[in-house]
Amino acid sequence: MIEMIKDENEDIDLVVFEFGTIAQATDSFSFNNKLGQRGFGLVCKGLSKSSGQGLNEFKNEVKLIAKLQHRNLVRLLGCCIQ
Repeated sequence: MIEMIKDENEDIDLVVFEFGTIAQATDSFSFNNKLGQRGFGLVCKGLSKSSGQGLNEFKNEVKLIAKLQHRNLVRLLGCCIQ
């Protein structure tokens, strides 16, 4: 099942992919499918057990990132919450 993250104020629709879909599309995150790595390296979402951030806050951050447009940034099409 594919979920959508919608923003009522902006024209933004983001797909929430299932982990299996992303794993299949990237050949289980194969090094051959890596697009690149720069000064900050790979970026992953992680929360400590003591974090006060929840799912709604994470979705808000994803919506904010999706609104960013710059020639040095790729467009965010979706995310995986699993």
